Amino acid sequence: MKHIRITVRPDLDHAPPFLEYLLASSDVYEARAVDWNRGASAISTHLYAVDGDVGPLAALGEETDGVESVRLSATEDPISYAQLELQDAAVPIFGGAAEAVDRTGLVIRRPMVYRDGLIHGHVVGDSDVLQATLDEVPETVSITVDGIGQFPSARANPANTLSERQREALEVALELGYYETPRQATHEDIAAELGCAPNTASEHLQKGEAKLVESGMDAFSSSL
Repeated sequence: MKHIRITVRPDLDHAPPFLEYLLASSDVYEARAVDWNRGASAISTHLYAVDGDVGPLAALGEETDGVESVRLSATEDPISYAQLELQDAAVPIFGGAAEAVDRTGLVIRRPMVYRDGLIHGHVVGDSDVLQATLDEVPETVSITVDGIGQFPSARANPANTLSERQREALEVALELGYYETPRQATHEDIAAELGCAPNTASEHLQKGEAKLVESGMDAFSSSL
């Protein structure tokens, strides 16, 4: 299997108002398509996590032909959520793209990142299936392949770079509240759970954290 990094550039002149807002508004730093569901219905459901002002989405959805409903939650939090139900046939930029990617041999990995007018994503599948998909995407969308590698890989799944002991140390730290603010656990607490010295626990954490940060920054930089 191949791991393929893609950048999608929708034509904002032909994009529905709510999508243009998520992609290009200065009030939204970043949005993520967390999940979506088409099923056998002509109406699909889309869930977005929005880092920014999610408030205008409801009004913009009402301006869009084919949008059945927009539900907002956690609107006062730094990350808010929006659930949209829309008619695929009435919103071609969604319906056409969905038909192109709904095929055997291809999986779109969630989430897809919306930022600065572009959508960044990862696909797992075969190169020939991807090419067939690219040939069928709507004219209002252009897709660039940024990189192709083997799956699984560190970029596709940074956890693959961790040793078993580093993974265990990070899991214990997370369970004990080490990463909460304020911290609920110390290196000594983690060491006690792992059955090792505090210095050893600290070393496992530092090396594990470094690998995850390095992989995360590499993936972020490659998507710019």
